[in-house]
Amino acid sequence: MQINLRSIKQSLGKYFNLLSDKEDELAVIEQVKGGIAFRGTNLWILIFAIFIASLGLNVNSTAVIIGAMLISPLMGPIIGMGLSVGISDTEMLKQALKNYGVATLISVLTASVYFFISPLSEARSELLARTSPTLYDVMIAFFGGAAGVLALTTKSKGQVIPGVAIATALMPPLCTAGYGLATAQWSYFFGAFYLFFINTVFIATATFLGVKLLRFRPMERLVSEAAIRGRKVMMWVVVVTMIPAAFITVNLVTQDVAMRNVNQFVKAELNFGGTQVLSSRMEHDTLFVVAVGKEIAADNIAVARDRLKFYGLSDKELSVIQADNAESYALASNLNRAEQTNAVLSGQIADLQRQLSAYTAYDTLSVHVNAEAHTLFPWVDEVLVGRLGGKPVAFVARDEGAAVTADERGKVVEWLRTRVDDSRTEVVFK
Repeated sequence: MQINLRSIKQSLGKYFNLLSDKEDELAVIEQVKGGIAFRGTNLWILIFAIFIASLGLNVNSTAVIIGAMLISPLMGPIIGMGLSVGISDTEMLKQALKNYGVATLISVLTASVYFFISPLSEARSELLARTSPTLYDVMIAFFGGAAGVLALTTKSKGQVIPGVAIATALMPPLCTAGYGLATAQWSYFFGAFYLFFINTVFIATATFLGVKLLRFRPMERLVSEAAIRGRKVMMWVVVVTMIPAAFITVNLVTQDVAMRNVNQFVKAELNFGGTQVLSSRMEHDTLFVVAVGKEIAADNIAVARDRLKFYGLSDKELSVIQADNAESYALASNLNRAEQTNAVLSGQIADLQRQLSAYTAYDTLSVHVNAEAHTLFPWVDEVLVGRLGGKPVAFVARDEGAAVTADERGKVVEWLRTRVDDSRTEVVFK
């Protein structure tokens, strides 16, 4: 039995051993140091990435936000903080903290400027998603940071770093904080900045643990008191950072469990032939249930009230609103109509947004296509792309006196259909 356990342990060791694939320590440290500084190229790339992410949040485009995260250099100082604590390099830690502060300040100010001048001021779903961090965000940051440090410190890097940049999502929270600052919505600012801080702390923590797991040698033979104090501070920051997220997570989970219990209760205890439950909602300590159709007997309601305790709702009161009189029926009907009206309006708004996006896309495309056409086809004076009758239409105007063959027109048609990405595009020459 001992032999089998030993062989299993050896086999697992071969699969999970990280030290055999470890990169040269000095090369890793130099690479991290190179990504810490924010000046020149790095600084301008950061500013451009912030503008791109802000645009993505503003127009609710996930693809644009992902693109911004891929080119963002924000991970550099955060990895540097974790590595410097792990190898007891006080000088690197100071540089990482300084550049982290500079990058954070510039990012928030850049996003604030964009949202201050942007005509679109509505907070959309991509932006709202960054205002209420939970313990799930803590886990994403930690495991993302762990994957990042392993990719950085081992030879088999693959495509891990881009994935870590997307998963940990450092840019969108900073842009959302900038939105909160520009619009004076402080709940957005503090919620988003807290999410960014969570990502920072747990990416750095994962880096520290990864460095220890890979047995990086400390810069000094004897660890200084400053380094020991830095580790203690890091531990307390981790604990304090988790506390608000834990409260938010507990609250969300509690609400979700309560609503699941309510749905199970209504389905099991208030399900009678000829009666339909239109809605159920919790308000303070009361569960309101709106029902139409055949009236639920008082005895059945009393039994259901007694069974609340079996669904974790013993501290709730049950109030059943039935359509047994004009007032109750009007209330039930109005609730139902309000839900239907809301669904219809939501659909109309979504349709209008799609139409607006389509027209805006064609306007942008016309600008690019017009510029390219002058280079590819000198005889073309102007190109306009739009939509007519449910399909794309391109209008091509030629220079006066220019002789154009059918073959040249055919090349323009083929090129335009490729650029518009729709073989149905009708090309009109004038």
